[in-house]
This record gives sequence, C-alpha cells and structure tokens, in this order.
Amino acid sequence: MESLTISGAASKAGVGVETLRFYERKGLISQPLKPRNGGYRQYSQELIDRVQFVRQAQDLGFSLKEVRELLDLRADPDSDCNDVKRRASVKLLEIESKIKGLRKIGDELHVLIASCPSKGSLEDCSIIANLDCQPTSGDNGPC
Repeated sequence: MESLTISGAASKAGVGVETLRFYERKGLISQPLKPRNGGYRQYSQELIDRVQFVRQAQDLGFSLKEVRELLDLRADPDSDCNDVKRRASVKLLEIESKIKGLRKIGDELHVLIASCPSKGSLEDCSIIANLDCQPTSGDNGPC
C-alpha cells in the first residue's frame, strides 16, 4: 500500500497541509505515528480517502460536528442508511431555509436598486437613506 508524506497526502487529497493538520487537531483524521528512525510520518490511502469524505461532506454544507457524526455512523456496524438519510434530510431543510432567506434579501436589494436614481449626491441616494433608517421596534418594513 502506497504511503505519502503530509505534503504528498495533502496534494493527493486536494487540500492544503494546514487543512490536514486542522483535521488532525479536530480528531477527524488520526495523525500517523512518527517512525522510530526519525523519518517522516506516512499517510495512507485510507486516510486520504477519509479526508476526501470530510471535504465532500463539508461541500454539501455539513459542519465539522456533523461530519464527525457521519464518520461515527459509518464506523458503527449498527447504523444503517436511514440514519444517514435523516441527517441529510435535516441538512437539506436547513439549506432550503437559508436559500429562502437569501432570496428575501435579494428581493429587498432589487427594490433598493430600482429606487436608486443612480445620479446626484449621496444625500439623494435612496440606498444610503434606507440603510441609515432605523425601523421602530417590531417594524421590519421600509423606512
């Protein structure tokens, strides 16, 4: 089985050396033992695969805590696919909620941009005026 130094492993996994060290500190991957002869630690393909799993899960929006839970499920012989599906479904609901919030922000920005005359002084800028506005308690509407 091929083994690599930390820089080779990081390169093969598509991450930086500091990312590998960060994952080690967080306990997401184990740090290989240092050889007795004083050489470099050697990283296995299995460890590289685990790093790629962590990155893929993060790319899908899972936090490091959630990634650890997925790794724990993967290692637990009593877990099944439905355990993972439940977590993925919860993550999807969170992401859809964030998208809804971002769309609302986008709609508000469209209104602000459309109301801006785009010429004149900053005192006449409706975007600045709106950002300066302090809505009253409980009032989320425009100024």
